[in-house]
Amino acid sequence: MTKSQIITIAASLILFLVLYLGFETIPPDMKNLEKWRLLNVESTSVTNLINEAQTKLTPQQTTVIEAINLDLNKVADDTSKRVTILKSLSGTWYEMGFPAISGNYAEEIANIEKSAGSWSMAGTTYALCVKSSEDTKVKEFCSKRAVNAFEKTISLDPENIDARINLAICYVDSPAKDNPMQGIMMLRDLNTKYPKNVSILNQLAKLALQTNQIEKALERLEASILIDPDNNNTICMLASAYESAGNKVKAEEYQKKCIN
Repeated sequence: MTKSQIITIAASLILFLVLYLGFETIPPDMKNLEKWRLLNVESTSVTNLINEAQTKLTPQQTTVIEAINLDLNKVADDTSKRVTILKSLSGTWYEMGFPAISGNYAEEIANIEKSAGSWSMAGTTYALCVKSSEDTKVKEFCSKRAVNAFEKTISLDPENIDARINLAICYVDSPAKDNPMQGIMMLRDLNTKYPKNVSILNQLAKLALQTNQIEKALERLEASILIDPDNNNTICMLASAYESAGNKVKAEEYQKKCIN
């Protein structure tokens, strides 16, 4: 190889490295799309959940599920009947102890009905899954879908305070790594906007109790009980809060009123 050939090859290699390393090779919109995909990859799938659940069902439970699925296949073109059977399927899976699968069918109903109520139901079912599941993958699966369902509820009904509270609780129960305080801040913002909403006050009090901020919890709960003196959730939490504060008289007073 001649000296001129070596120089030509070296120059080409340098040019290649400059172009490859010195400039972005992936368009920004493609990079954003890839980032979105990575953030939204589900930890498991509905198919996996159902396959796993089927190994735990009794023969009688399997027969019930198969019968409902058979009915569902018969009404593929009848939206009204399909929704009715999907509700039955969702309820049956929930009663059998599989809220993640139940939520999936509730979500399918919401996609058909496209109403705030149906999306709220799907979100609530997934949220219950988050609280009850001990499996990390299932919990993550349900958490992402609960957030999606409550966001759709709010988009259809912007003044739905319960959906906003539930969305905030989703972020509290499964905080984002890059924004762990998001759920708490959402509840505080809601409290500023709706200072007399008992559900918001109670959620903030619950968080205060969990972090041993007893005085702050009592402040929230006393405000809450003034608004709704018969709210059993507030009464029971006050019993617990006063117990933690060492006020046995007040704790016993509210404990007698608490309906477990």
